[in-house]
Amino acid sequence: MARKLAKGEKPLDWVGSSKKDFLAFPEPVISEMGNALGLAQFGGTHPGAKPWKGLGPGVIEIVENYDGDTYRAVYTVRFKEAVYVLHAFQKKSPGGIKTAQTDVELIERRLKAARQDHEDRYGKDKS
Repeated sequence: MARKLAKGEKPLDWVGSSKKDFLAFPEPVISEMGNALGLAQFGGTHPGAKPWKGLGPGVIEIVENYDGDTYRAVYTVRFKEAVYVLHAFQKKSPGGIKTAQTDVELIERRLKAARQDHEDRYGKDKS
């Protein structure tokens, strides 16, 4: 059963396997990223959050380093009624800092799915 939302809090919706993937992260990463997502639900932005390049405004990335590994979560605040977590993954790109193209394409597809879900649930958004 879902908990009741606090006043001013948007629901947090997970697209595809993002929740399962997120919950597989180490506990310290889950905790810090969870704080960032919680801030987003209330309209705030975590100090470590930054815009995701390539999809325009309202798509945000959280990056956490832990025990020599890098973890990322990408979410969107584009929609008035909900925050959508689009992807959660451990960075494994062999090409340095660049994100693997498969992850980039997955985020694009999931953003489209989030938009469709939002329209189905809440009606067309002006974003």
